[in-house]
Amino acid sequence: MMIKKIKRELIEWIVLIIVVGIIYLGGWHTEIIGKIQQLVLATGMITPTLVEEKKPVDYDFWLEDMEGHRLSFESFKGEVIFLNFWATWCPPCIAEMPDIHALFKGNQVAEFVMVSMDQDEMKAKSFIMKKGFEFPVYFLRSSLPETYNTHSIPTTYLIDKEGFVRVENHGMAKYNTSSFKQLLVELSE
Repeated sequence: MMIKKIKRELIEWIVLIIVVGIIYLGGWHTEIIGKIQQLVLATGMITPTLVEEKKPVDYDFWLEDMEGHRLSFESFKGEVIFLNFWATWCPPCIAEMPDIHALFKGNQVAEFVMVSMDQDEMKAKSFIMKKGFEFPVYFLRSSLPETYNTHSIPTTYLIDKEGFVRVENHGMAKYNTSSFKQLLVELSE
């Protein structure tokens, strides 16, 4: 009886290791972890962090869109800006993107600036096309000012028209909520 139990446990562990190995070697681990984290986001328990003391924004950096057009971040000055740093290899980024896309689709007041931190820009472009995301995606073409010096992604900033950071969130969050939409409207007035 004891030997049967040990054999069964050994078989279960071997099967688990094989399944995990197939997922990892198949390159599906990031997507699967992202889907699990999406379920957590759906609960609404993880929301963005409002900045208690307004931080001034530095607009001094350059971007390039997916079509190869270069632009200064300063071209967004005077607008409400939803600035998000993300990458295809980041499960929390993948988890929050459908929610951000839904916010973007219903948005009438903010500029969305989704900055890919991928070294392989073709991978980022392919990911966006495969997922059908329509928000604007950019790539850095200069170094980032100290204001945005973060070592974690996703990182999101909500910038008001006057050039102050109103939300700074390190890690994933649920943005497509009535309270966040209300904040966008308030900042646009």
